[in-house]
Amino acid sequence: MKIAIVHDNLVCKGGAEQVALSFHNAFPNAPIYTLSYDEQNTYPEFRDCEIKTSWFGKLFKSEKNCKRFYFPLGILAMQKLDLTAFDVVLQSTTHCAKYVKTASNALIITYCHNPFRLVWSSESYEKIANSGRVKKFIYQKVINYMKGVDKGFADKTSWFITNSQEVLPRIKAAYQPKTEIAIINPSVKCDNFFVSQGYGQYYLVVSRFESYKKVDMVIEAFKSMPQHNLVIVGKGSREDELRKISSPNITFLSGLTREELAQVYANCKAFIFPQLEDYGITPLEANASGRPVIAYGKGGVTETMIPYTTDAASATALFFKEQTALALKGAIDLFETLTFSPAFIRAHAESFDEAAFVLKIRSFVTRKYLLQKGMPQEVSEGVQSKAITV
Repeated sequence: MKIAIVHDNLVCKGGAEQVALSFHNAFPNAPIYTLSYDEQNTYPEFRDCEIKTSWFGKLFKSEKNCKRFYFPLGILAMQKLDLTAFDVVLQSTTHCAKYVKTASNALIITYCHNPFRLVWSSESYEKIANSGRVKKFIYQKVINYMKGVDKGFADKTSWFITNSQEVLPRIKAAYQPKTEIAIINPSVKCDNFFVSQGYGQYYLVVSRFESYKKVDMVIEAFKSMPQHNLVIVGKGSREDELRKISSPNITFLSGLTREELAQVYANCKAFIFPQLEDYGITPLEANASGRPVIAYGKGGVTETMIPYTTDAASATALFFKEQTALALKGAIDLFETLTFSPAFIRAHAESFDEAAFVLKIRSFVTRKYLLQKGMPQEVSEGVQSKAITV
């Protein structure tokens, strides 16, 4: 079985990039194809992988430029990546990984984090929603064209996998897959985190600074609570704006090593997750550090967290119902009266550990490959992944 891994681009740190790393751990000899690779700003573990980029990646490496020149250059560049020599193509994607050139008889497995958001949920982008009539007309023409491109390449997929129940209906609506969609929850690398004997006097946000992440909402809440400290780890397009609206009880950090980030997680009072996410790895990272999560109670967190109802000792998170600074403030006030169990929280995170994810992915790919080769379902399901040479 000759297998290749494809990921949209490797220019930042996020949950999708962690999934790509887990694919590498499942199939360590498989090369990783991607639009662009910025080794300074994504996870350092990729330096040990065989990374192959498109011609676009030789010109543009930063996340900002990848977005700026994505249409049409990035789309065209991804279609030039030739993977016709591979039996299996394992794709980690929200947008362009599925655009690569593949053999007509290749087994294509697409781990879809979400259908291409700009194309299928364009109204969620403020720039498009708030544009004038002429710009909106142009945007719509581009989006309609991209829908055809995206759906056309998605039709090549043999099997879809996704991260949560939250995303499942979106994939069905956008791509109408011809086979059943599997759900394999992304993992957390528990070994990268530890439980501290105590904890600090600050709340924590770890996020990219984009509008839908709602970091500004958290800042607004903490500006009204000067008695509580907030640490924000990350960077992104709204960094300057967020720093300007900040207050003295709020500290910004970036460029942390893995060990430094683990330390920051382990010593926070609680992790704050204000956004609506399809899944969300960072709440599990907080749990792996024995720390509870204060989260907006919709989306992926409802599948990964155990919310507080009456007993904090058997919960991993406290949910708030409205995506407002006032609702978050109320949740923090309640949190201050509760006592969570770090041991219980860590044990919960371990059920999402990477080893289980790697095993599930390896097993899924192997079973589907054997089925394609004509082995009966009941036989293929009994074959261990290690029986296949990658």
